[in-house]
Amino acid sequence: MLNETTFAMLKQIAAGLARQFGPNCEIVIHSLNNNPLESSIFYIENGSVTNRKVGDGPSHIVLEALKHDHASLSDKLNYLTKTHDGRILKSSTMYIRDEAGVLSAIFAINFDITHLLALETSVHSLIATDEPDSVSEPEQIPLNVNELLDQLIDQSIALVGKPVALMTKDDKVKAVKFLNDSGAFLITKSGNKVSEQFGISKYTLYSYIDAASRID
Repeated sequence: MLNETTFAMLKQIAAGLARQFGPNCEIVIHSLNNNPLESSIFYIENGSVTNRKVGDGPSHIVLEALKHDHASLSDKLNYLTKTHDGRILKSSTMYIRDEAGVLSAIFAINFDITHLLALETSVHSLIATDEPDSVSEPEQIPLNVNELLDQLIDQSIALVGKPVALMTKDDKVKAVKFLNDSGAFLITKSGNKVSEQFGISKYTLYSYIDAASRID
C-alpha cells in the first residue's frame, strides 16, 4: 500500500504535467488502496478531456490490470484511445507499486490529439502515395463501469462474429472467456447483465466461466 507521501508526490507530478502540456492533457491517478472498483479515480487534472472526475471508475486498461498477475504487468505507453464523443487521445498507463511490490496505483496520461490529427490529415493529402495505410480503431474510454461493461459485452459479441441469437454453446463460452480474461466479472453485478445479454441463467454462466478457464 502506498503511503500519503508517495500519493502526494504523484499528485505533484500530475499537476506539473498538466500545467506543462495544457488543458488538452488529462492526468489520472487510480488508487487501488482498498478503493471500491467503481470509484478508483483518486485524483485527476483536466478531467474535461474525458468528462471524468474524482470518484469515477476505471477504464478497460485498469480493469485488465486488476484481473491479471500484477507481477507481470509492464507499463503501456504511447497508445491511442478515444473519448465518448469521438475525440482521439494519445495515452500512457504506468503501474505504481509500493515497497513490497504490490500494485497500489495507476498513473495515466491522456493527451487530446484530435486537432493535431486533423492537421496531419491535411498535410497527408499533399504527400500521400497509393500505398495502403494500416489503421486500427482506438479503444473508447468509458464514463463509468456500466458503460465499460457494455463495451466489453459488445467486444465479446464482435469477437464471436455472429448475433447472440445464432450463437452455439461454444460461441457463448468463447464470449464468456473474453469477458473473464478482460476482468468484466470484477464489476459488481456484471453476472446478471451478462446472463441476460446471452440468454442464459446465472448457473449456466458460472459453468461457462469454468469451461472458459480450461481453454488455453
